[in-house]
Amino acid sequence: MKPMQEMESLALAIADAARTSFRTLFENGERYYYCTLYTTGEGHAPSLSAWSWEALEREAARQGEESGAPEATIAELIKWSYADSPYCCYGDENFGGIKQLFMERPSIWELEEDEGNREFDMRLKAMELAMKMLDDQGVFTLNQPRESICVLVEVIPPDKINTEIALRLNHADSPAMQAWLAEAAE
Repeated sequence: MKPMQEMESLALAIADAARTSFRTLFENGERYYYCTLYTTGEGHAPSLSAWSWEALEREAARQGEESGAPEATIAELIKWSYADSPYCCYGDENFGGIKQLFMERPSIWELEEDEGNREFDMRLKAMELAMKMLDDQGVFTLNQPRESICVLVEVIPPDKINTEIALRLNHADSPAMQAWLAEAAE
């Protein structure tokens, strides 16, 4: 299979898993402002995370109660954190096939540097294409207007590529994107 076909095939599989997870998550009727697929610098299979305004309020109150810190301070600290979200790894059971596909691919760290970089880039591009597919299908408008949500693909720990991908996946002048750029961009 040619590299472009491999990437598109992987993107379709990721999109299928993510679509199922996001749609199930969105059944709760909350208003989302952040949805991401994230991976590690090693290019592991992606996981999903999301934040809604309602979840942020609940989590800030819970953490504020535990720590004694003001809820507004907590909310500011966790607002864009994939890991602090109660929806981190949401629907991971839908990604079993994706994990298998990623494990069947060449190990990035066992490849020569240039080949490893190409493999990592292909994985990120597949994730980005998957999120674009979902966006084109209207998945991110189920509970809120599209301009109110920032759709991302992120490398953890944060990398400057996250901002480049975010600018491709979102309208730069949307309120959600402007907030993310001001508060969280690398």
